[in-house]
Amino acid sequence: MRILVLGGTAFLSAEIAGQAVAAGHQVTCLARGSAGQPPRGTAWIRADRSLGANAYAGVSGDWDAVIEVARDPDPAQGALDALAQRAGHWTFVSSCSVYADHSVPGVAEDAALLPALPSGTQSTAENYGESKVAIEEATLAATGGRAHVCRAGLIGGPGDGSDRYGYWPGRFARDSGPAIVPDIDADPTQVIDVRDLAAWILLAAEQGTSGVLNAVGDQVPFGQYVGTSGDIAGYTGSVVAAPEDWLVPEGVGYWAGPDSLPLWLPPDHGGFMARSNQAARAAGLVLRPWQETLEDTLRDERARGLARPRKAGLAPHTEARLVSRLGA
Repeated sequence: MRILVLGGTAFLSAEIAGQAVAAGHQVTCLARGSAGQPPRGTAWIRADRSLGANAYAGVSGDWDAVIEVARDPDPAQGALDALAQRAGHWTFVSSCSVYADHSVPGVAEDAALLPALPSGTQSTAENYGESKVAIEEATLAATGGRAHVCRAGLIGGPGDGSDRYGYWPGRFARDSGPAIVPDIDADPTQVIDVRDLAAWILLAAEQGTSGVLNAVGDQVPFGQYVGTSGDIAGYTGSVVAAPEDWLVPEGVGYWAGPDSLPLWLPPDHGGFMARSNQAARAAGLVLRPWQETLEDTLRDERARGLARPRKAGLAPHTEARLVSRLGA
Protein backbone atom coordinates (compact mmCIF):
# COMPACT_ATOMS: atom_id res chain seq x y z
CA MET A 1 0.00 0.00 0.00
CA ARG A 2 0.98 3.59 -0.55
CA ILE A 3 0.45 5.18 2.87
CA LEU A 4 0.66 8.82 3.93
CA VAL A 5 1.08 9.43 7.65
CA LEU A 6 0.27 12.97 8.71
CA GLY A 7 2.88 13.02 11.45
CA GLY A 8 5.21 10.09 11.92
CA THR A 9 7.77 11.62 14.27
CA ALA A 10 6.35 10.98 17.76
CA PHE A 11 4.95 8.03 19.75
CA LEU A 12 1.83 6.63 18.02
CA SER A 13 2.33 8.10 14.55
CA ALA A 14 6.00 7.06 14.56
CA GLU A 15 5.00 3.54 15.62
CA ILE A 16 2.44 3.38 12.81
CA ALA A 17 5.01 4.52 10.24
CA GLY A 18 7.64 2.10 11.52
CA GLN A 19 5.28 -0.88 11.50
CA ALA A 20 4.04 0.04 8.03
CA VAL A 21 7.59 0.06 6.66
CA ALA A 22 8.32 -3.28 8.34
CA ALA A 23 5.21 -4.71 6.67
CA GLY A 24 6.51 -3.71 3.24
CA HIS A 25 4.31 -0.70 2.59
CA GLN A 26 5.51 2.44 0.80
CA VAL A 27 5.29 5.07 3.55
CA THR A 28 5.53 8.84 3.42
CA CYS A 29 5.42 11.05 6.51
CA LEU A 30 4.36 14.68 6.36
CA ALA A 31 5.65 16.52 9.41
CA ARG A 32 7.65 19.53 10.55
CA GLY A 33 10.18 17.35 12.33
CA SER A 34 10.12 19.36 15.55
CA ALA A 35 9.60 16.17 17.57
CA GLY A 36 12.25 14.20 15.69
CA GLN A 37 12.65 12.47 12.37
CA PRO A 38 10.35 9.81 10.90
CA PRO A 39 11.45 6.17 11.09
CA ARG A 40 14.09 4.85 8.73
CA GLY A 41 12.66 3.61 5.47
CA THR A 42 10.01 6.32 5.14
CA ALA A 43 9.97 9.24 2.76
CA TRP A 44 9.71 12.60 4.52
CA ILE A 45 7.81 15.61 3.27
CA ARG A 46 8.91 18.34 5.64
CA ALA A 47 6.00 20.74 5.98
CA ASP A 48 4.29 22.98 8.51
CA ARG A 49 0.55 22.23 8.52
CA SER A 50 -0.27 25.62 10.00
CA LEU A 51 0.39 26.99 6.50
CA GLY A 52 -2.88 25.52 5.25
CA ALA A 53 -3.08 24.31 1.65
CA ASN A 54 0.56 25.22 1.02
CA ALA A 55 1.63 22.46 3.42
CA TYR A 56 0.47 19.83 0.92
CA ALA A 57 2.16 21.24 -2.17
CA GLY A 58 4.73 18.44 -2.10
CA VAL A 59 2.13 15.67 -1.80
CA SER A 60 1.52 14.17 -5.22
CA GLY A 61 -0.60 11.35 -6.55
CA ASP A 62 -3.20 9.10 -4.97
CA TRP A 63 -2.89 7.20 -1.70
CA ASP A 64 -4.23 3.85 -0.62
CA ALA A 65 -4.42 5.13 2.94
CA VAL A 66 -4.00 8.39 4.80
CA ILE A 67 -3.57 8.35 8.60
CA GLU A 68 -4.36 11.47 10.60
CA VAL A 69 -3.64 12.02 14.32
CA ALA A 70 -4.36 15.76 14.63
CA ARG A 71 -6.02 17.35 17.66
CA ASP A 72 -6.59 20.78 16.10
CA PRO A 73 -9.52 21.00 13.65
CA ASP A 74 -7.89 23.62 11.40
CA PRO A 75 -4.98 21.53 10.07
CA ALA A 76 -7.23 18.47 10.01
CA GLN A 77 -9.70 20.29 7.76
CA GLY A 78 -6.86 21.52 5.58
CA ALA A 79 -5.67 17.95 5.06
CA LEU A 80 -9.16 16.76 4.22
CA ASP A 81 -9.60 19.58 1.72
CA ALA A 82 -6.30 18.76 0.03
CA LEU A 83 -6.24 14.98 0.18
CA ALA A 84 -9.60 13.33 0.93
CA GLN A 85 -10.49 12.83 -2.73
CA ARG A 86 -7.11 11.22 -3.38
CA ALA A 87 -7.30 8.68 -0.55
CA GLY A 88 -8.77 5.21 -0.86
CA HIS A 89 -9.06 4.96 2.91
CA TRP A 90 -8.76 7.54 5.68
CA THR A 91 -8.00 6.91 9.34
CA PHE A 92 -8.58 9.54 11.96
CA VAL A 93 -7.20 8.70 15.39
CA SER A 94 -9.75 10.27 17.69
CA SER A 95 -10.15 9.77 21.44
CA CYS A 96 -12.62 8.45 23.98
CA SER A 97 -12.51 12.00 25.37
CA VAL A 98 -15.19 12.79 22.78
CA TYR A 99 -17.87 11.18 24.98
CA ALA A 100 -20.12 13.47 26.98
CA ASP A 101 -20.54 11.14 29.96
CA HIS A 102 -17.68 9.26 31.60
CA SER A 103 -19.65 7.95 34.57
CA VAL A 104 -21.14 4.73 33.16
CA PRO A 105 -18.94 1.64 32.69
CA GLY A 106 -19.23 -0.61 29.66
CA VAL A 107 -20.80 1.78 27.16
CA ALA A 108 -20.02 1.50 23.46
CA GLU A 109 -19.60 3.71 20.40
CA ASP A 110 -23.24 4.85 20.34
CA ALA A 111 -22.88 6.90 23.55
CA ALA A 112 -23.60 10.64 23.38
CA LEU A 113 -20.79 12.97 22.35
CA LEU A 114 -19.67 16.40 23.41
CA PRO A 115 -20.65 19.26 21.08
CA ALA A 116 -18.17 19.88 18.30
CA LEU A 117 -15.77 22.78 18.76
CA PRO A 118 -17.28 25.73 16.87
CA SER A 119 -15.44 26.85 13.77
CA GLY A 120 -13.00 29.63 14.52
CA THR A 121 -12.55 28.64 18.17
CA GLN A 122 -8.99 28.01 19.24
CA SER A 123 -8.22 24.40 20.10
CA THR A 124 -6.79 24.02 23.61
CA ALA A 125 -6.13 21.29 26.14
CA GLU A 126 -9.38 22.24 27.88
CA ASN A 127 -11.53 21.63 24.77
CA TYR A 128 -9.61 18.59 23.55
CA GLY A 129 -12.72 16.39 23.39
CA GLU A 130 -14.73 18.99 21.51
CA SER A 131 -11.83 19.45 19.07
CA LYS A 132 -11.73 15.75 18.33
CA VAL A 133 -15.52 15.69 17.78
CA ALA A 134 -15.16 18.50 15.23
CA ILE A 135 -12.49 16.54 13.35
CA GLU A 136 -14.60 13.37 13.45
CA GLU A 137 -17.53 15.22 11.87
CA ALA A 138 -15.34 16.82 9.20
CA THR A 139 -13.70 13.47 8.41
CA LEU A 140 -16.95 11.59 8.00
CA ALA A 141 -18.39 14.38 5.85
CA ALA A 142 -15.38 14.57 3.53
CA THR A 143 -14.59 10.90 2.98
CA GLY A 144 -17.89 9.41 1.84
CA GLY A 145 -17.83 6.27 3.98
CA ARG A 146 -14.12 5.56 3.48
CA ALA A 147 -13.05 6.58 6.99
CA HIS A 148 -12.14 4.68 10.10
CA VAL A 149 -12.66 6.87 13.16
CA CYS A 150 -10.47 5.18 15.74
CA ARG A 151 -11.45 6.34 19.23
CA ALA A 152 -8.35 5.51 21.21
CA GLY A 153 -8.27 5.19 24.96
CA LEU A 154 -5.23 5.85 27.13
CA ILE A 155 -2.17 4.76 25.15
CA GLY A 156 0.78 3.26 26.99
CA GLY A 157 3.90 1.27 26.32
CA PRO A 158 7.52 2.05 25.48
CA GLY A 159 8.14 5.62 24.40
CA ASP A 160 5.12 7.17 26.13
CA GLY A 161 5.99 10.81 26.68
CA SER A 162 3.03 11.49 28.98
CA ASP A 163 4.67 9.51 31.84
CA ARG A 164 1.29 8.25 33.04
CA TYR A 165 1.25 4.49 32.55
CA GLY A 166 4.96 4.16 33.28
CA TYR A 167 4.85 6.11 36.53
CA TRP A 168 3.97 3.17 38.76
CA PRO A 169 6.55 0.58 37.61
CA GLY A 170 9.10 3.38 37.42
CA ARG A 171 8.27 4.55 40.94
CA PHE A 172 8.64 1.07 42.42
CA ALA A 173 11.93 0.56 40.60
CA ARG A 174 13.30 3.94 41.69
CA ASP A 175 13.71 3.20 45.43
CA SER A 176 12.29 1.10 48.26
CA GLY A 177 10.92 4.01 50.29
CA PRO A 178 7.21 4.05 51.20
CA ALA A 179 5.04 4.62 48.13
CA ILE A 180 1.80 6.60 48.25
CA VAL A 181 -1.06 5.11 46.23
CA PRO A 182 -4.71 6.15 46.01
CA ASP A 183 -7.08 3.81 47.84
CA ILE A 184 -8.87 2.58 44.71
CA ASP A 185 -7.87 -1.07 44.37
CA ALA A 186 -11.11 -2.16 42.70
CA ASP A 187 -11.30 0.70 40.19
CA PRO A 188 -10.56 -0.23 36.56
CA THR A 189 -7.59 0.82 34.52
CA GLN A 190 -7.77 0.51 30.73
CA VAL A 191 -4.67 1.06 28.62
CA ILE A 192 -3.90 0.05 25.05
CA ASP A 193 -0.32 -0.72 24.08
CA VAL A 194 0.90 1.71 21.42
CA ARG A 195 2.20 -1.23 19.38
CA ASP A 196 -1.19 -2.95 19.39
CA LEU A 197 -2.97 0.27 18.48
CA ALA A 198 -0.61 0.92 15.57
CA ALA A 199 -1.03 -2.65 14.32
CA TRP A 200 -4.82 -2.32 14.50
CA ILE A 201 -4.81 0.97 12.60
CA LEU A 202 -2.76 -0.58 9.81
CA LEU A 203 -4.89 -3.72 9.69
CA ALA A 204 -8.05 -1.63 9.47
CA ALA A 205 -6.54 0.37 6.60
CA GLU A 206 -5.52 -2.80 4.77
CA GLN A 207 -9.01 -4.28 5.22
CA GLY A 208 -10.81 -1.04 4.37
CA THR A 209 -12.52 -0.99 7.77
CA SER A 210 -14.80 2.01 8.15
CA GLY A 211 -16.98 3.52 10.84
CA VAL A 212 -16.40 4.46 14.47
CA LEU A 213 -14.65 1.99 16.77
CA ASN A 214 -13.30 2.24 20.31
CA ALA A 215 -9.65 1.15 20.41
CA VAL A 216 -9.19 0.53 24.11
CA GLY A 217 -7.45 -2.07 26.22
CA ASP A 218 -9.02 -4.64 28.48
CA GLN A 219 -9.88 -3.60 32.02
CA VAL A 220 -7.41 -4.33 34.82
CA PRO A 221 -8.22 -3.45 38.46
CA PHE A 222 -5.95 -0.70 39.76
CA GLY A 223 -4.80 -2.79 42.70
CA GLN A 224 -3.73 -5.63 40.42
CA TYR A 225 -1.91 -3.25 38.08
CA VAL A 226 -0.06 -1.57 40.96
CA GLY A 227 0.74 -4.88 42.66
CA THR A 228 2.18 -6.32 39.46
CA SER A 229 4.14 -3.11 38.90
CA GLY A 230 5.79 -3.58 42.27
CA ASP A 231 6.46 -7.26 41.63
CA ILE A 232 8.20 -6.78 38.30
CA ALA A 233 10.22 -3.86 39.72
CA GLY A 234 11.37 -5.94 42.68
CA TYR A 235 9.90 -3.45 45.14
CA THR A 236 10.50 -4.33 48.81
CA GLY A 237 9.08 -1.23 50.47
CA SER A 238 5.66 -0.48 51.90
CA VAL A 239 2.65 0.73 49.95
CA VAL A 240 0.65 3.42 51.75
CA ALA A 241 -2.96 3.71 50.55
CA ALA A 242 -4.44 7.17 51.02
CA PRO A 243 -8.12 8.11 50.61
CA GLU A 244 -9.36 10.70 48.15
CA ASP A 245 -10.65 13.04 50.84
CA TRP A 246 -7.12 13.24 52.27
CA LEU A 247 -5.18 13.46 49.00
CA VAL A 248 -7.18 16.26 47.39
CA PRO A 249 -6.68 18.81 50.23
CA GLU A 250 -2.98 17.92 50.19
CA GLY A 251 -2.78 19.18 46.60
CA VAL A 252 -2.36 15.80 44.88
CA GLY A 253 -3.77 15.83 41.37
CA TYR A 254 -5.88 13.25 39.59
CA TRP A 255 -4.84 11.37 36.48
CA ALA A 256 -1.89 13.36 35.10
CA GLY A 257 0.38 16.35 35.52
CA PRO A 258 2.96 17.31 38.15
CA ASP A 259 2.40 15.84 41.62
CA SER A 260 -0.45 13.66 40.47
CA LEU A 261 -1.27 10.00 40.99
CA PRO A 262 -1.63 8.61 37.46
CA LEU A 263 -4.67 6.50 36.59
CA TRP A 264 -6.58 7.88 39.62
CA LEU A 265 -9.72 9.45 38.19
CA PRO A 266 -11.92 12.30 39.48
CA PRO A 267 -15.43 11.63 40.78
CA ASP A 268 -18.07 10.66 38.18
CA HIS A 269 -15.44 9.10 35.90
CA GLY A 270 -16.20 5.45 36.65
CA GLY A 271 -16.62 4.69 32.95
CA PHE A 272 -13.63 6.62 31.65
CA MET A 273 -11.40 3.54 31.72
CA ALA A 274 -14.18 0.99 31.40
CA ARG A 275 -15.41 1.36 27.83
CA SER A 276 -16.40 -1.49 25.56
CA ASN A 277 -13.85 -2.71 23.01
CA GLN A 278 -16.04 -5.54 21.70
CA ALA A 279 -16.70 -3.99 18.29
CA ALA A 280 -13.02 -3.37 17.55
CA ARG A 281 -12.07 -6.84 18.76
CA ALA A 282 -14.70 -8.33 16.43
CA ALA A 283 -13.17 -6.32 13.57
CA GLY A 284 -9.64 -7.58 14.24
CA LEU A 285 -8.12 -5.65 17.15
CA VAL A 286 -5.62 -7.88 18.96
CA LEU A 287 -4.30 -7.02 22.43
CA ARG A 288 -1.17 -8.48 23.97
CA PRO A 289 -1.21 -9.47 27.67
CA TRP A 290 -1.15 -6.32 29.80
CA GLN A 291 1.70 -7.76 31.86
CA GLU A 292 3.88 -7.75 28.73
CA THR A 293 3.16 -4.07 28.19
CA LEU A 294 4.03 -3.39 31.83
CA GLU A 295 7.33 -5.26 31.64
CA ASP A 296 8.36 -3.52 28.41
CA THR A 297 7.34 -0.17 29.89
CA LEU A 298 9.59 -0.74 32.90
CA ARG A 299 12.52 -1.51 30.61
CA ASP A 300 11.82 1.75 28.80
CA GLU A 301 11.57 3.62 32.12
CA ARG A 302 14.97 2.30 33.20
CA ALA A 303 16.50 3.28 29.85
CA ARG A 304 15.09 6.81 30.08
CA GLY A 305 16.18 7.26 33.69
CA LEU A 306 14.13 6.52 36.79
CA ALA A 307 15.12 9.78 38.49
CA ARG A 308 14.35 12.04 35.54
CA PRO A 309 11.83 14.89 35.90
CA ARG A 310 8.40 13.54 34.99
CA LYS A 311 5.29 15.03 33.40
CA ALA A 312 3.04 12.92 35.64
CA GLY A 313 3.34 11.43 39.10
CA LEU A 314 4.59 12.50 42.51
CA ALA A 315 8.02 14.07 42.75
CA PRO A 316 10.14 12.23 45.36
CA HIS A 317 10.13 15.20 47.76
CA THR A 318 6.34 15.49 47.50
CA GLU A 319 5.88 11.81 48.20
CA ALA A 320 8.23 12.02 51.20
CA ARG A 321 6.21 14.94 52.59
CA LEU A 322 2.93 13.03 52.17
CA VAL A 323 4.37 9.92 53.83
CA SER A 324 5.49 12.06 56.75
CA ARG A 325 2.08 13.70 57.02
CA LEU A 326 0.43 10.29 57.16
CA GLY A 327 2.89 9.10 59.79
CA ALA A 328 3.70 6.06 57.66
